[in-house]
Amino acid sequence: MSTSSHPTPSPKRALVVVDVQNEYDGGALAIRHPPFAETVANVSRAMAAATEAGIPIVVVRQTAPKESPTFAAGSHGAAPHPAIADAPHDHTVDKALPSAFTGTDLEAWLRARGVDTVVVAGYMTHNCDLSTIVHALHMGFAVEFLSDASGSIPYANAAGIASAEEIHRVICVVLQSRFAAVVSTDAWIAAVREGTVLERDTIVASHRRALAADLANHRTA
Repeated sequence: MSTSSHPTPSPKRALVVVDVQNEYDGGALAIRHPPFAETVANVSRAMAAATEAGIPIVVVRQTAPKESPTFAAGSHGAAPHPAIADAPHDHTVDKALPSAFTGTDLEAWLRARGVDTVVVAGYMTHNCDLSTIVHALHMGFAVEFLSDASGSIPYANAAGIASAEEIHRVICVVLQSRFAAVVSTDAWIAAVREGTVLERDTIVASHRRALAADLANHRTA
């Protein structure tokens, strides 16, 4: 985590809680890394901190037709997870595509409240979180991502195989390099209480550090 060295206005944040639904807790898309129980507890903590700080909370829900293998309308998998089902929130968004902005009123709702910083937590890191974060950046929002309040599943397809840990870790590194300030829930709560700005990195700086690390490893090998 890094904070600005110059005085700046506190961010006008909104917490966007993405798809915290039963499908990810032992369902067809059971989260593997980080463990679901740990991450959903962090989502709940973030929501409580946002409520305490007066930060608006948007709960996003994935929807699908009744015949869908996941998030089928009316199914247990599509229902909000008990950890957040009764938590206070200010707005609900139902979506059919990965980004919480596509085909919804989310952007208009945030603009109407003067929000300049979108805070993303929920599932999955590499799919709906990633899509929402990139979309938010393209619309001019600053973005913060709670890396321990999200998670991934493993994949195997024509492009190769990747574990849930690899997918989550790499997406977090990529997001921090350009798209979002990637922080822990603890670091985010501290920033909210202190009114500090969380900063993302840059592509060039991230690349140069990697080259320097490679060089150092070669020298010590």
